[in-house]
Amino acid sequence: MKLKESYFFTLREDVRDEDSDSGNLLVKAGYIKKTSAGVYMMLPMGLKVQNNIENIIRKHMNKAGAQELKMPALIASEYYDKSGRLAGFGPSVFSLKDRNCKDFCLGPTHEELFAFAAKSMIKSYKNMPFNLYQFQTKYRDEPRARYGLIRVKEFVMKDAYSFDKDEAGLDVSYQKMFNAYKASFDEMGIKYSIVKADTGIMGGLLSEEFQAISPIGEDTVVKCDRCAFSSNIEIAECVESACENEETKQLAKVETPHQKSIEEVCDFLKMPYSKSVKALLMDVDGQLTILFIRGDRELNETKVLKLLGAKEIGFASDELIAASNAVPGYCGPVGLKGARIVVDRDVLNMKNFIVGANENGYHYINCNLSDFSYDLCGDIVNVKEGDICPICGGKLYFEKGIEIGNTFKLGTKYAKAMELQYADEANKLQDVWMGSYGIGLGRTMAAIVEQNHDEKGIIWPLNIAPYKVIILIMATKDEEQVRIGNEIYDRLNDLGVECILDDRDERPGVKFNDSELIGIPYRINVGRKAKEGIVELKPRNASEAKELSVDEAIAELVEKCH
Repeated sequence: MKLKESYFFTLREDVRDEDSDSGNLLVKAGYIKKTSAGVYMMLPMGLKVQNNIENIIRKHMNKAGAQELKMPALIASEYYDKSGRLAGFGPSVFSLKDRNCKDFCLGPTHEELFAFAAKSMIKSYKNMPFNLYQFQTKYRDEPRARYGLIRVKEFVMKDAYSFDKDEAGLDVSYQKMFNAYKASFDEMGIKYSIVKADTGIMGGLLSEEFQAISPIGEDTVVKCDRCAFSSNIEIAECVESACENEETKQLAKVETPHQKSIEEVCDFLKMPYSKSVKALLMDVDGQLTILFIRGDRELNETKVLKLLGAKEIGFASDELIAASNAVPGYCGPVGLKGARIVVDRDVLNMKNFIVGANENGYHYINCNLSDFSYDLCGDIVNVKEGDICPICGGKLYFEKGIEIGNTFKLGTKYAKAMELQYADEANKLQDVWMGSYGIGLGRTMAAIVEQNHDEKGIIWPLNIAPYKVIILIMATKDEEQVRIGNEIYDRLNDLGVECILDDRDERPGVKFNDSELIGIPYRINVGRKAKEGIVELKPRNASEAKELSVDEAIAELVEKCH
């Protein structure tokens, strides 16, 4: 690509409405351009990067025996109705009608359509196993699009689906995809962790996430300082505390005027937060559910939904609370009526704790389990750093991660919904076992930038970069510099090394800054010594350039870039 003849631009200033390093740098460097919140153009160099990522994934998918196809993005809503997921997606689905008023969606995911396609093939156990995949645009109406390509409304995903006759077959197919994912991300040079995760709306038997480690990550990865334990905080088990060893005291009501938060109450009563139980008044599938957890813990909504077998959770409205005798800010389990009461299992091991008295300006001290009843108990809180590992007893610590890939053992959920069956060896109908596997290409691109940049710009890994070499002509009015610059450009391209030739009529400083910003792995400076046949070669991540002859520079680049 010769810049003087190409669509190429960069921005000098940081982008005001980009809230991540990757979003800011990709926009500044001219890789992407925002058209609206969560929607981006993939500009020429950005598309080349995305294609490089896609080709790495495709190589490992094909090696694992998967076959590529292409599904439509416009999908009749009836497919999601059949699986029962349309209601579960809620407002995140882009819905529309055709001219005949038939309901359609812009596909958020494709399990149902792949199951429908598999019905054309699967008649007998002899027709399996097989695996189908695609690179397709997905659409999800994110309530808060942010962090550049990390949380968007339109994105390209590689999604794959395996089909097997039984769970043992699924285990084999799953492991093949799991290994293909590891090989893909390893080849891209991404630092990542593999964590157990919530199956969410996908459902099924198992979910694992590939989390690119980054401070900007929206997910919290929980790890152990002693063993290989790794989990998304959404499902990380909180090890039950030992029962407190103290004498049970008499329940007593105390005045706590204007003290509503658990911090205010405990400070007022000069008690540690861990000796209190706080109430969270929640709307769970339309039912007032009051959750009681230790004062120094945070609620885990994913665990609550799992425990209750519910779909939605949010803060309760005043109208819903009014059906009970709960008093917000002073709510406690003693004498509580008109609500479902759920307690965290750690509360069962507490003694003489503080709770609300369901009366304005009052709390109870010395509350114990014998003072109230509850409907359900379970692990409903987040782990904290320093907590005990549920596997080995080591200490837990946190890292932030960007979810770039996920793998699911779906089991027979979608086969049952889509009536995907086969005749077994005894000619009896059985449900097909499915797996689902996804990689977000935009997120992967963003994660690579988050892990590979400095104050000057992006530092692309060699196999991801849009071009391998950028050649800067320092003085475009110098005929010898122009001749040598073009010679190097032609020779490298002929040898299979894709190059950029910066032949613009710009100052050297502008060219240097742009080359650093866009992150091309190698730079050749064609300057004053061009008449002597000498150029400078500088890797993007090196501080100094070295002088070489034209032939030496070309030979070294061919060796490094192949």
